[in-house]
Amino acid sequence: MMVKKEESLDNVTLFSIITVMSFILNIPVALFMEGVKFTPSYLQAAGLNVNEIYTRSLLAALCFHAYQQVAYMILQRVSPVTHSVANCVKRVVVIVSSVLFFRTPVSPINALGTAIALAGVFLYSRVTSIKPKPKTA
Repeated sequence: MMVKKEESLDNVTLFSIITVMSFILNIPVALFMEGVKFTPSYLQAAGLNVNEIYTRSLLAALCFHAYQQVAYMILQRVSPVTHSVANCVKRVVVIVSSVLFFRTPVSPINALGTAIALAGVFLYSRVTSIKPKPKTA
């Protein structure tokens, strides 16, 4: 008698498998759409340093993968709503850091959007801090 053993995948393992599958499935699409534009000889002919591009691409990929892994680990510990609010806070921090560090100009609509995001995070934190009072009979 054969017994089929089922393995459960945690979120981090599942994310890793999805990432590898996505990469494999996108290779034909990238080759069809871009062709030979990213071969080393093409990049060198364009005056680019191939080793630097490969190094930076690998570093960017590793950082993004680590970011996604951490996001999945956090999502295992908090509710999806809390995770979403934290993601909004992260975006605001990135925008503010960009404005301060890189002197990125901010249009009025960008400032309004950032203010709305901050107000939403503030209101969420206020609402979640209010505990419902138990009913007494």
